[in-house]
Amino acid sequence: AVCRLDPYDGLPESYLIHGGRTPNNEISSSLYVLTTDSRGCNRKLTLCCKERELVGEVPGARYGHTMSIVQSRGKTACVLFGGRSYMPSGERTTESWNSVVDCPPQVFLFDLESGRSSAHTLPELSDGQAFHLAFAREDCVYFLGGHSLPSDSRPPRLFRLRVELLQSSPLLSCETLETGISISSAIITRPGPTHRYIILGGYQSDSQKRMECSTVIVNEKGIHFEPLQSPQWTADITHSRTWFGSSAGDGRVL
Repeated sequence: AVCRLDPYDGLPESYLIHGGRTPNNEISSSLYVLTTDSRGCNRKLTLCCKERELVGEVPGARYGHTMSIVQSRGKTACVLFGGRSYMPSGERTTESWNSVVDCPPQVFLFDLESGRSSAHTLPELSDGQAFHLAFAREDCVYFLGGHSLPSDSRPPRLFRLRVELLQSSPLLSCETLETGISISSAIITRPGPTHRYIILGGYQSDSQKRMECSTVIVNEKGIHFEPLQSPQWTADITHSRTWFGSSAGDGRVL
């Protein structure tokens, strides 16, 4: 999972990177902070990547999850949800050694300054999901779509998670919305500073890619979806069975 941090308090733009698969097919639980530095007479761009330790109730190794930044009462925190991991070691056999399962549907919230993490269980989030999308605005995060392993389906789910960063302890609440769509593994990009996003690609089912594009607008009234004209897909993209790509920032996609 990758999450962008806007510049603040004189600090440069940065990215949080958590989990994922390693080249050895292991699943990582590490959290990294990636920053850029373009100072100096030659304006050379330097990337700096540092591992960040979390304490408390720490999310385990996973991939296919999301991270989002929320802001409440002058505080900032990161929300981590969903994903997939290997079966617990006590349940793995030789035949199922590389089998994966959906992670329990807990929401992890961690403070970016102290590194303290807490896990939260909400009744609305009763099933695990992976390869979903997440959209954040102020103190709310919306979780859209995703794939469920037990049912091998892509339910048209849409949840709104609200996070209040109170002085004593955070307060989380969740609401199920009725305007979700069936989608997984889609690319999401943000073309500007407003909370407007573009959804590109993804899957509607195991055998059907999603060739449509959508605009997502998140404002004080909620979340809204609008159809968007798709680009002229090349034959390679149209006939390929897989989607592979990512947002390159500023509304661009690779």
